[in-house]
Amino acid sequence: MYLSTIDRRARRGDRSVRRPGLRAVGQTVFVLGTVSLLTDISSEMVTAVLPLYFVLTLHLSPVAFGVLDGLYTGATALLRLVGGYVADRFRRRKTVAGVGYGISALAKLALAGVTGAPMIGAVLVADRAGKGLRTAPRDALISLSVPEPVLGRAFGVHRALDSAGAFAGPLVALGVLAVVGGATPDAFSALFVVSFCVALAGVLVLVLFARDRTSPAPGAARVTLGQAAALLRDGRVRRLLGAAAVLGLSTIGDGFVYLALLRQHDIATGWFPVLAIGTNIVYLGLAGPFGVLADRFGRRFMLRCGYAALAAVYLLLTLGLPGIPGTAVILLLYGTFYAATDGVLMALAGPCFPDGLRTTGLACVQTVQALAYFVSSVAFGLAWVGWGSAAPTGLALVAAIGALGLTWVLLPGQRGKETR
Repeated sequence: MYLSTIDRRARRGDRSVRRPGLRAVGQTVFVLGTVSLLTDISSEMVTAVLPLYFVLTLHLSPVAFGVLDGLYTGATALLRLVGGYVADRFRRRKTVAGVGYGISALAKLALAGVTGAPMIGAVLVADRAGKGLRTAPRDALISLSVPEPVLGRAFGVHRALDSAGAFAGPLVALGVLAVVGGATPDAFSALFVVSFCVALAGVLVLVLFARDRTSPAPGAARVTLGQAAALLRDGRVRRLLGAAAVLGLSTIGDGFVYLALLRQHDIATGWFPVLAIGTNIVYLGLAGPFGVLADRFGRRFMLRCGYAALAAVYLLLTLGLPGIPGTAVILLLYGTFYAATDGVLMALAGPCFPDGLRTTGLACVQTVQALAYFVSSVAFGLAWVGWGSAAPTGLALVAAIGALGLTWVLLPGQRGKETR
């Protein structure tokens, strides 16, 4: 009833809807944000130490790390399409998201018992399979739970809670490693078990408190594969997917950014997780305000600002900005990039798709971006082996600048702000 009231007031042009408070985002956003907070604590506990675990403990090469990092984000991207279509066809977005969260939780536990790159790669694929299944249904639930004028705010609130978990995760990882005795195999195993317990708590919150408002009415027609495929005939959708590919190709991955900082500034390996903390605390502080600004000044404008910040990160890595101030500036810009792009892209993409195919459409955007990221990550690892870290970051800078130019043309505008 509350949301329908907002919709009526929005149609009348009520100023309180144009500049709503946090209540306008509704219960669904806060519940899903809490689930993401717990899940990100679990995920970032692992992600914060994976580069160390791969390179220092398992002695993997940068090429192997690039392949595994790509698998961690992009190799299971096609499952996003499966999850999106199933969620739309049966109108069970919460159920599909819950399955995804559960698979990822079990994968964290499995990491404690496997060794060797092939087995670790298999577990990471399972973990990302869970993420692939859950992400589009979750974002569709958010997109469908609030009016379009406050989508940026809603995704900003969700991403702020999500980034709070990303901020806490490396701290928990540091604490576990310190208690157990440093970066040893036993310490990593203990960390993976704790990560599983936190992820399981997130699954319970989703099951107990989240509501799927889009269950089908009796006799309602189900979405078909033909209807899903027809999305690609829309020029607006094709432009959006092209932009997602370009943006994915211009991103090299957190692990490489932090490893480059580690080598440039001779940072002790025990402080490696702090780099992720620095990025995430900036993301935490800016995600909400940037969501509001995206609604007010245009989501395309905010995305371009974010990728300009990413280009600045690559520039500073290429130049080798010295000392703690240089590291702080890079982490500030990197957190700004995430705050200005992550939820904003989903807020921009959601209204491009009809309600009945919202999950499938968002899954298409996420799939294209993830596959492009996989290509970028593997290519960067190969370039690192051949040329060292400086030259590949220079190429990443060129890619980011090119992405800014291409997305100026490709990205569709939001309603009422197409010229921005």
